[in-house]
Amino acid sequence: MQTSETVTEFDGGPAVEPEFKNLYEAFQATVARKGDGLAIKSEAEEVELSWNDLDKRVRAIAGGLHALGIQRGDRVGMLLGARSDFIPIDLAVVSIGGLPFSIYQTLAPDQIEYVVEDSGTELIITEEAYLPNLLEARKNLPNLKRVVMLDGEGGDMTMAELEAMDPEFDPAPLAAEVGLDDPLTLIYTSGTTGPPKGVLLTQGNLMSMLTTVMHSVLEIPESGRVISWLPAAHIAERGANYYTPVMHGLEVHVCPDPKRIIEFLPKVRPSWFFAVPRIWEKLKAGLESNLASLPEEQREKAQAGLQAAIQKVRLEQAGEEVPEELAAAVAAADEALFSHLRVALGFDEALAVSAGAAPTPAEVLEFFHAIGIPVGELWGLSETCGVITINPPKKIKIGTVGPPVPGVEMRVAEDGELLCRSPFVMKEYRNKPEKTAETIVDGWLLTGDIGEIDEEGYVTILDRKKELIINAAGKNMSPANIEAQIKVSSPLINQAVTIGDSRPYNVALIVLDPDFAPVWASQNGIEGSFEDLAGDERIEAAIQAAVEEANGKLARVEQIKKFKLIPGEWLPGGDELTPTMKLKRKPIAEKYESEIEDLYST
Repeated sequence: MQTSETVTEFDGGPAVEPEFKNLYEAFQATVARKGDGLAIKSEAEEVELSWNDLDKRVRAIAGGLHALGIQRGDRVGMLLGARSDFIPIDLAVVSIGGLPFSIYQTLAPDQIEYVVEDSGTELIITEEAYLPNLLEARKNLPNLKRVVMLDGEGGDMTMAELEAMDPEFDPAPLAAEVGLDDPLTLIYTSGTTGPPKGVLLTQGNLMSMLTTVMHSVLEIPESGRVISWLPAAHIAERGANYYTPVMHGLEVHVCPDPKRIIEFLPKVRPSWFFAVPRIWEKLKAGLESNLASLPEEQREKAQAGLQAAIQKVRLEQAGEEVPEELAAAVAAADEALFSHLRVALGFDEALAVSAGAAPTPAEVLEFFHAIGIPVGELWGLSETCGVITINPPKKIKIGTVGPPVPGVEMRVAEDGELLCRSPFVMKEYRNKPEKTAETIVDGWLLTGDIGEIDEEGYVTILDRKKELIINAAGKNMSPANIEAQIKVSSPLINQAVTIGDSRPYNVALIVLDPDFAPVWASQNGIEGSFEDLAGDERIEAAIQAAVEEANGKLARVEQIKKFKLIPGEWLPGGDELTPTMKLKRKPIAEKYESEIEDLYST
């Protein structure tokens, strides 16, 4: 891989001045430009909305909300799954100057109670599937005045009733009063280190980010398509699959279940797609499994082509010349195999493909670059509208998250923490002035990530500052990088947690993949439920081999000496994972204390 000197500061250049003063104004420009063009499609709901249709629905919802007394600055909550209603509801709230925010569907009643109370929300729009938890939370929310139901009964009124109140309402006069300094949304953080914090983003934060990134980094045409599939409470979903399409006129295709995303990709053939590393790891494992099942002659030819392509990627990343013979071999493999894989996967029309939210192992990125899908890592926080750095699609450095986008200045603090200053940085944490003051110091946002910047501005993230392992000998290690190597070593592994802080060596808790492990077990004559698999000796032996493979790529001090297979599945929003699938390290350590102590005592 390319190496270069590191620097302590880097400026991504000036941000592009926003063309619009608020999201609704940008939306209206898109409606005027795109008209009867497709805006939102949801096969599951049998819904197709043109931009004119979307505008009409936004007006009707805005009219109902206005009639109910929602005013500028009032918070409106949404507890919704992936469905076509989300965008028109959010836009309707924005159009009258309200402050919309989404609640993760996986939250327990007490967690819903916390974010609703903290936000000061008086009206929530939800659907039948999530009503029981909301009603339980409502027992302790005297200020929650209305629950509006998209479907079913049990609320105070239905969405149809709300939309019938003033369907011809024109929100433009109210929207005209909203400027760049006004609030746009609240994004509640995952809560890995304590109660979630409400990140208050302004219209200016978003307008600056969207204008700059789309003009200066990503070149997605107006005919582009995206897939809405992540929780609407996640900044990545809002940025990539809501705000960007609304401002730039991209088609939004709704995937109702994240587990079906691999099925949706070839249906939609997105122009831009963002996914967490686990999706890319699963895709790689599935493709490798398919290649391994080919007849011997085809298999050997495919594997030779893949190895040649990986060698070519490595030479290019190192800035070295690619021999003509190697380039010709890769071109032949691309024509015979890789081009067909891109079509089958749905990436044959992709102009930008991104990974983020956690480290992606280099071998995973090399694999996709080799088959002609150049996945580039990016980095951002809820506090920065989801973006700080992006690998430009035509100049990706594997192992980095790219350079800061225009509008972002970066600095490395003495302890290695990355700081940034940008018009994208949030206004504040709601109701938490002390936390805000701790996080934004002299205009610089303390990101909480440890990293390095090379002389071209490309940033390498080493780990979260609060998650670094310091072992008994005083050695600093990144648990996230160790865990990434463990997970990529076998498709049997879904989650891995490294334990080793103040310990003599590292151990790991490992959770099996609920999709792959049962199939592998059946193929190997292993019977029993998914929960039983963690206790099978053959499964344990396969995991042992995977851990040994991962250890071969780690420094001696980082290696996993022992591991424990944990039965069952860890679900987003559960005891072990946040709604955005980040590890809750402290709760995990507490819940599995006895298993961890056993690993150190035996």
